[in-house]
Amino acid sequence: MDEKKRILIADDEPGIIRLLKDYFEMQDYQVIAAENGLEVLGQLNKEPDLILLDVSMPMLDGFEVCERIRAHISCPILFLTAKIEEADRIRGLMLGGDDYILKPFSIDELGARVEAHLRREERKKTDGAVKVFDRLAVHYKERCVYYEERPLSLTKTEFGIVEILSLSAGQVFTKEQLYERVRGLEGSADSSIVTEHIRRIRSKLGRYTARPYIETVWGVGYRWIG
Repeated sequence: MDEKKRILIADDEPGIIRLLKDYFEMQDYQVIAAENGLEVLGQLNKEPDLILLDVSMPMLDGFEVCERIRAHISCPILFLTAKIEEADRIRGLMLGGDDYILKPFSIDELGARVEAHLRREERKKTDGAVKVFDRLAVHYKERCVYYEERPLSLTKTEFGIVEILSLSAGQVFTKEQLYERVRGLEGSADSSIVTEHIRRIRSKLGRYTARPYIETVWGVGYRWIG
């Protein structure tokens, strides 16, 4: 790496912070540590490139932290948690989390996931194109969608879905393919979440137009027909 990437690690277990700090510093990352949700908020001025966020922390838990900061930062947020209930996974992802790492985890797998998310962020920085579909404009570098001159308030994941579909207009993507591409790794177990994201995108588009930019191909998936 030409410039060290900064990882903010938030966990209330000092042993986990030490383990992850040693590992990622050996991989040439700069590590910022926080032991509770309030410390995370105080460390954001250091502009981390990625956040590893424990769900169960004192003062503010990981979900509350993500909800507070997601509108103000664009870096990937990966949840660390011992919770395995689907409702918890869905909640975290819908709040704007990018991935879920279950404890106990393989540190090498965690390292691979971190690297994959950071690579994807680098690819996004090189995409400066704009595509226009009738009155809808997708700005890939800004990661914004405008209808005429009005911005649509899309979450990071919602924009990711629009980006994938609109860059390959007419191509059909399964829910599993969309989930994998947006999250950066295989994730068929949570692909049903894509259905809810599509519903929300359509609802936001529907405030301005009745034109169906995203078509459901029954039994297969979705495609962009803008």
